[in-house]
Amino acid sequence: MKILFVTQHFYPEQFRINDIFFELVKRGHEVTVLTGLPNYPSGKIPKEYKFFRNRIQNINGVKIVRVPLISRGKSLFKLALNYISFAITSSIGSIFLKKDFDIIIGHQTSPITQVLGGVILKKITKKPFIIYCFDLWPASLETAKLTPDNPIYKIFSKISNWIYKQANYIFMSSYSFEKYFKEYHKIKNNLIYFPMYAENIFESNEEDNIDNAYSKSFNLLFAGNIGKMQSTETIVKAAKELEEYEDILFHIVGDGSEKQNMEQLAKKLKLKNIIFHGYHPVEKMKYFYGFANAFLVTLKDNKIISYTLPGKVQSYMAFGKPIIGAINGETNEIIQKANCGLCGPAEDYKTLANNILKLYKNPHLADLYGINARKYYEKNFLRNLYFQKLECMLEKAIKNEDIKECK
Repeated sequence: MKILFVTQHFYPEQFRINDIFFELVKRGHEVTVLTGLPNYPSGKIPKEYKFFRNRIQNINGVKIVRVPLISRGKSLFKLALNYISFAITSSIGSIFLKKDFDIIIGHQTSPITQVLGGVILKKITKKPFIIYCFDLWPASLETAKLTPDNPIYKIFSKISNWIYKQANYIFMSSYSFEKYFKEYHKIKNNLIYFPMYAENIFESNEEDNIDNAYSKSFNLLFAGNIGKMQSTETIVKAAKELEEYEDILFHIVGDGSEKQNMEQLAKKLKLKNIIFHGYHPVEKMKYFYGFANAFLVTLKDNKIISYTLPGKVQSYMAFGKPIIGAINGETNEIIQKANCGLCGPAEDYKTLANNILKLYKNPHLADLYGINARKYYEKNFLRNLYFQKLECMLEKAIKNEDIKECK
């Protein structure tokens, strides 16, 4: 198959979707990616991509066409310009793109306008178009305090509805998305629940035998983006609750818009039990996963956000260790269903602290949760099964057959 992906973010930016592109090439498919210039999460475009350099690349067999954009910077204004610029340049770039592909897939996080290039290509080529949805629109605007009666919300409601209805199929990363699509957008027949898997390094969950300074501590790991929606403040406050337990350590690995604020909060609270390790590429993360006794997942107390399933959950489960959450919605339900950890309400740092203490005092319970996490992962999120189903669905979509027959 010849597959075109439209995505604002691609390697060297560290997004889980990257692995799909590389693996499809390994499986014998031709993959082209229409994307922007890397600038996440730093907010700056690396010098090797400035002045029209590296606009056409080939990385691990993936053909890459990069269009210019305004870097995301550190302000909301710059972020808005970043999104708008990619929507415009990718749409223009799609017109001049070589049309030798069988199917188009739009990787849709936020905002939804980042897949406009895919819509245009469907109109031009009449090839099947799939949206792989990781954020709900316009619902995601509510996290920015925009309500449905706001004029901007109403505009994006119409845009979102139009874009979603251009897709032959919508792949949903979270099962909870189905209700929203059916009720808000009146879309019912082309919805496919298709959650992500964990990267290879986490599926092979053998720990690296590396001595580290934390071997005598009970280590809690939060890995990933540190933004407002991730509610890492809940973790910092829980660390304050448990500061008398000198052998309980909190490890925050990642970067994002709230990292500096969280570091300042920890300093203000005079915490010695929390360590900010900064950003590390995914291939280095096994070291941190290896010494962790349990993983942390948190999100803001927001109805729309609670629909999502953070990608880190699959990685946590694959590594076979317990998960402790302060999170509502789908993730809470999965942790309970899998019996792989303890989960309290979003932003409830006291319950989070109590659950950490419960696991700290019950190592046998932690072992049970870890075993259950791995079992649930193998049954529901295994990487090889994911690609078998993906290839089946794409082949049927190209042939205009029912992809729901793929199991």
